[in-house]
Amino acid sequence: MTDNSAWQADRFGSAERGENPMFVAQMTTGLVFLHDAQFLPGWCVLFARPEVGKLEDLPPERARDFLRDMAKLGRAVSRACAPRRVNYAIYGNTAPVLHAHVVPRYGWEPADRITQPVWTYPVEQWRDMALDYDPAQHAALRDKIHAALVDHR
Repeated sequence: MTDNSAWQADRFGSAERGENPMFVAQMTTGLVFLHDAQFLPGWCVLFARPEVGKLEDLPPERARDFLRDMAKLGRAVSRACAPRRVNYAIYGNTAPVLHAHVVPRYGWEPADRITQPVWTYPVEQWRDMALDYDPAQHAALRDKIHAALVDHR
């Protein structure tokens, strides 16, 4: 495992400096990162850059482009991870900056969770299943998603 504190304290700056191991790619409208909790392998988050509070703060064409980037990311996650399907979510209730979750969903998930939003996993399971960044596990996954994004831009 790595010391996450330095790059997590400055997620965007560390990505721009090439120091953030969870950084996947830069897209037209933002930066893509692996989500900190990888109990569903390939879960990514697209953060709008420049930073805005919510989707409706963007001009209509920029909002369209953000949603298009979110869909492109979903296709890349689907190609890289072969999930059963991909879920998309934009909330902003905890982090008041526009970001979209792109969450692969798998057939091996517990039957009581497979049809529910990822947020319904019990907190205890999040703690048990959430993984700190581990280069042996996550670098290859990050690179596979990056390659799927680059190959189909």
